[in-house]
Amino acid sequence: MENDKTNPQDAAMEKELDGVPEEFLDKGDADGADDDSTSPLEEALGRLKDDLEAAKQEVLYAKAETQNVRRRMEKDVADARAYAATGFARDILSVADNLTRAIEAIPAELREEERLKGLVAGIEATQREVEKVFAQHGISRIASKGLPLDPNQHQAMMEIPTDDAEPGTVVQEMQSGWMIRDRLLRPAMVGVAKKPD
Repeated sequence: MENDKTNPQDAAMEKELDGVPEEFLDKGDADGADDDSTSPLEEALGRLKDDLEAAKQEVLYAKAETQNVRRRMEKDVADARAYAATGFARDILSVADNLTRAIEAIPAELREEERLKGLVAGIEATQREVEKVFAQHGISRIASKGLPLDPNQHQAMMEIPTDDAEPGTVVQEMQSGWMIRDRLLRPAMVGVAKKPD
């Protein structure tokens, strides 16, 4: 029965297409139209899938790059906070050096003199306060005397011939060295032992 229903439709279609030139009929063929429209559709769908996959990869790379940039920025901000006082600390070191020299320059007999006791106590208190502030900001003195020369922290200014210490050992400190957290602020200027000639 279905064939009876489709046959009158086919007949009606043929009747309608009477008089249409053959070249138009070939292009309008139902079977050909299905093959032609499906093939480009599948190709377009394949291209879209490829484009989607490429876009997903680009998004993943962009997310990874963004995360790397964020981490670098966080590290830069943390470093800026941790080492913000570097320039100022380097300038203040000369003040600390002068306080140390002032205390060392006062002879022991004058320290006990009544007129100078207040002055000596004031200079020593100022020096302690400077060292306390340095410690609060992560600034610490480099140990040097009696230790082997460390080119990362010590700057050898001269060699001192001596039998009292192993060659390469720091035996004199001309200027103290300082670190700010894990970075060198100023190397210690030292004299290093060598074997006597």
